[in-house]
Amino acid sequence: MNTMKIVFLTATLTVLLVVVGNLLGGESGMIVAFLFAVVMNFGTYWFSDKIVLRMYGAREIKPPDNPVLFQTTQELAGSAGLPMPRLYLIKGDQPNAFATGRNPSHGAVAVTVGITRLLSREEIRGVIAHELAHIKHRDTLIGALAATFAGAISMLASIAQWAMIFGGGRSSDDRGAGSHPVAAIAMMIIAPTAAMMIQMAISRSREFLADHGGAQMAGNPLPLANALRKLHLKSEQIPMDASPATAHLFIVNPLHGGGVMKLFSTHPPIEERVARLEAMVYGENSRWVFHQQQYR
Repeated sequence: MNTMKIVFLTATLTVLLVVVGNLLGGESGMIVAFLFAVVMNFGTYWFSDKIVLRMYGAREIKPPDNPVLFQTTQELAGSAGLPMPRLYLIKGDQPNAFATGRNPSHGAVAVTVGITRLLSREEIRGVIAHELAHIKHRDTLIGALAATFAGAISMLASIAQWAMIFGGGRSSDDRGAGSHPVAAIAMMIIAPTAAMMIQMAISRSREFLADHGGAQMAGNPLPLANALRKLHLKSEQIPMDASPATAHLFIVNPLHGGGVMKLFSTHPPIEERVARLEAMVYGENSRWVFHQQQYR
């Protein structure tokens, strides 16, 4: 099922990118966009983990660097039937974590220094289980594909903006966006929004599944629920130099904005995530769940 989703996502985003290329440069732009999509699909599959880890300056760590983290990860991976992922540490005070890798055999989990200082051992266990659930479900590849295409479409939209500004002198035979201001404006607005909506929908649904799978893997949903509360609070207080294109990879959103921006968040509301985890223990009609629902 996840393989089918990956194929469908790749095809959808490739078509969207080709349409954008057609609006920008006509038939030649469409061909260039298609070739670009092929290269991106290949590059994302083989190198997405290396790219994102390097982007955040992640340093691979060994058992002597953090024995507790290694032991916890080994226990969880073994119980889930997963290979031991590589572990990375990111310098930074904001407590956060993400998983990457094209498949379980090439999985990697990265945590910030801040998360190792904030959470208890059981809470870290819940976070690691959440990230291993992403690896098991191959969400890491799905997220990388969505982020790569969203970034590429946004880049083409920026190119269209400059084409519209400097394309006034082109001939009427030019079918590119520079000679069609309406098409250029539409592409600059609609294409990035469409890519963002696809990325957002994928990320939100996968976070709920990873929470549920991680809670089952860890054997207790409550430490993960407590961890999410703490991480959400601290992530709002401590800034992180994170790229919007990769924000969906993290267990909690490293970027924050009020108003309309919340509607386009790549993460579901923390209150709802916590409520679902607590409902696994107390049931849907418990007073704990009711208390959380008051803040929706």
